[in-house]
Amino acid sequence: MSSHYDVLGVSREATGEEIKKAYRKLARTLHPDVNPGDDASERFKAVTHAYEVLSDPQKRRVYDTTGNENGTENGFGGGSYSGQGFAFQDIFETFFGAGGGQAGPASRVRRGQDALISVRIDLRDAVFGVNKKIEVDTAVTCPTCEGSCCREGSHPERCDICGGSGQVQRAVRSILGQVMTTAPCGSCEGFGTVIKDPCNECAGQGRIRSRRSLTVKVPAGVATGTRIQLSGQGEAGPAGGPAGDLYVEIRVNNDATYVRDGDDLHASLNIPMTAAALGTELTLDTFDGQQEIDVKAGTQSGEVITLRGLGVTHLRGYGRGDLKVHLQVDTPAKLDAAQEDLLRQLAKLRGEQFTEGKLAASGGVFAKLRDRLGNL
Repeated sequence: MSSHYDVLGVSREATGEEIKKAYRKLARTLHPDVNPGDDASERFKAVTHAYEVLSDPQKRRVYDTTGNENGTENGFGGGSYSGQGFAFQDIFETFFGAGGGQAGPASRVRRGQDALISVRIDLRDAVFGVNKKIEVDTAVTCPTCEGSCCREGSHPERCDICGGSGQVQRAVRSILGQVMTTAPCGSCEGFGTVIKDPCNECAGQGRIRSRRSLTVKVPAGVATGTRIQLSGQGEAGPAGGPAGDLYVEIRVNNDATYVRDGDDLHASLNIPMTAAALGTELTLDTFDGQQEIDVKAGTQSGEVITLRGLGVTHLRGYGRGDLKVHLQVDTPAKLDAAQEDLLRQLAKLRGEQFTEGKLAASGGVFAKLRDRLGNL
């Protein structure tokens, strides 16, 4: 059978502080809330029992001298056993079952809660990704007691009421007669130990509130509502328990020029009527720098020019979406006399039946309208 020192992984000459640190490290990985395996549960019980004996100077002296596992002079640990060597809890479970309450004291060490924060980024950052620095207000392990909950030089002491079991039995009268029930100890709240000298900074909780800075790697292609999980960056658990996870929810700001549709970007560009008729080249500022756009002669309002691969990066996969530029032809709202005369001359040269401010509705006009409606 392994000694208590072997269970904790320390030498027989280990100081009380070394024993406490070894226990804290093992408890964080073996606690049932963190490691649900049966083997881990049994090891956690063994580690806790070893620490209970070795952290108490009197029990440790008796253990080193006599080898008694419970560190007691009479061979029985803390009143948990009867004079016949039978555990009262085993007898109780034999008659009434094990479902009436938890087996053994509860652990102060628990996993911390998950946390959720919202972070805003620009559309450009959603296209290419960004490293975003954030400030988080959350619970962190107390730097003074390092999660032990106790003032330096002290440790949790076994509860005098329940004898360290975390439970008390009381007789209750029922129709079946007098039966024994088990309930968490009100003195130690079911932990089996009490902290008589708590840490001043955390008031015996093993954690404090603090603001800390983190850098979040936001991948390219995220959209509003995307959540990024940061494992172990949430709330620190009580009594030095492991931290939960932090979830960062992304909110993408609207852009003054571009509108996102899936992984495509859309922009609307107004061009003069003359440029649409004669054709031109335009320079457009994109997230990838300036791009030249060739507007062909005779371009109609509503036509779309597609720039391949200049949209949003695909979040899962390779490549990017497209940038689609929607052209809107501006019709002059006000003309001076010279401009009006020039347009009339153009209409005459094109053979358009435009007289005295009226346009004759020829069959050709209706045919074009019919074709356009048919394409909708």
